[in-house]
Amino acid sequence: MSDRSDRAETHADAPREPYGVGPAYPSSHTQFTNDAPGRYAAASAPEPTAPTAPAAPAESAVDAAPAEDPYYAPSAEFTVADGIRDVGMVFVGASMTAGYGDPKGLGWVGRVVARTQHPDLDLTAYNLGVRGNTSGDVVARWGAECHPRWKGRAERRLVLNVGINDVVSGMTMARSRLNLANVLDEATNAGIGVFVVGLTPTLDDEMNRKIEALAEAQADVCSRRGITYVDCYRPLATHDQWMADLAASPDRAHPGQAGYGLIAWLVLHNGWNDWLSLS
Repeated sequence: MSDRSDRAETHADAPREPYGVGPAYPSSHTQFTNDAPGRYAAASAPEPTAPTAPAAPAESAVDAAPAEDPYYAPSAEFTVADGIRDVGMVFVGASMTAGYGDPKGLGWVGRVVARTQHPDLDLTAYNLGVRGNTSGDVVARWGAECHPRWKGRAERRLVLNVGINDVVSGMTMARSRLNLANVLDEATNAGIGVFVVGLTPTLDDEMNRKIEALAEAQADVCSRRGITYVDCYRPLATHDQWMADLAASPDRAHPGQAGYGLIAWLVLHNGWNDWLSLS
């Protein structure tokens, strides 16, 4: 896998297909556009046959991801009520979800919530980002922390953004993929609407190679379940303003006001209103 500079030099000759929902911007683009993004569409489930043995669940391997795991169908149906909708929305993740480093204290979550106001939406939002969390930490805590926030709400929504610390901690790709799949499956089985925000690039090329690979894996996990995944890696990997914001930050790892604004833009312009069934 080549680094960013190699991709920028060869992009015109060998463009790569976008993954997930977010658009794959050429390296020459430094501003976002309103062009419609590409999407992964969940494939139709195969015709049922008489099984001779119970089928192995998707993402069942811990040390090696399955070559072709089946598409997942939740046992509970997510519904949207007519009229004024009482929505409980919980954001779960690590420091990027918490908005660490933003001098405005908004992060991308605060900016997205501020733009998610609608006459038919009675929205209660909670930010449960915890610095240093891995996907394993999210698996362990999301249920206990989210369900009390949803109590009494007619419509339950979950937004996930996790994985950078999986790479930092050396977690295997298969384990990280399995952790995400477990949360998605448990949530959708409980009739909870889920939205996944992808990983963002760093200033380290070696780290970015691992982040990009995990971003592709997360997009695949979501695609198999028909869950919206926003690709933040490719749009930001060659975005001058994002890289400048990281370089100017005290820890050179978390963006400031401009960087969080870019993530919020990607979320809002890549399936957010469709996911919320807002016209």
